[in-house]
Amino acid sequence: MTKIWKESGFVDNDPWIIETEELKAEDGQQAVLGLDAFIARAEESNDVGLGVLLAPADDVEKLRPFIDRIAMVAVSFPAFSDGRGFSHASLLRTRLNYQGELRAVADVLIDQVPLMLRTGFTSFAVTNETAIRRLSENRLPAIDVYYQPTAKASAGGETYSWRRQKAV
Repeated sequence: MTKIWKESGFVDNDPWIIETEELKAEDGQQAVLGLDAFIARAEESNDVGLGVLLAPADDVEKLRPFIDRIAMVAVSFPAFSDGRGFSHASLLRTRLNYQGELRAVADVLIDQVPLMLRTGFTSFAVTNETAIRRLSENRLPAIDVYYQPTAKASAGGETYSWRRQKAV
């Protein structure tokens, strides 16, 4: 079972459906298309409010001509050890200035959620039972020091928290 989580809590009746050969969006639902299918649809129409699914090996730059027409980007994390989705999020937020919903999908683990939030993710398709339980209890792990720049500033407002600390 997949549950959609945002910082405000779990979402009921999420309209986004990642389309596959077997699963298609129905009335009242919005399709999330793979990158090639998304580009084909965007080039043949002037549709707005589109959804696109990025796989780890996809080139984020291919979205540049369509960025203002995208309502949701889903970034796939097929394995917990594959961090390319973090780079996709960072590039979307910083280089392409994408402002819409950015969703982590597939293997989303509770320990990754705070880092995903910092890189610009706004929603999460969670299937891991431990992650669902901890998110429902508002129990996110704390990470006090970050070494990378980020799309979202830390609690104190800085992006490199370790650079801002006074020497002791």
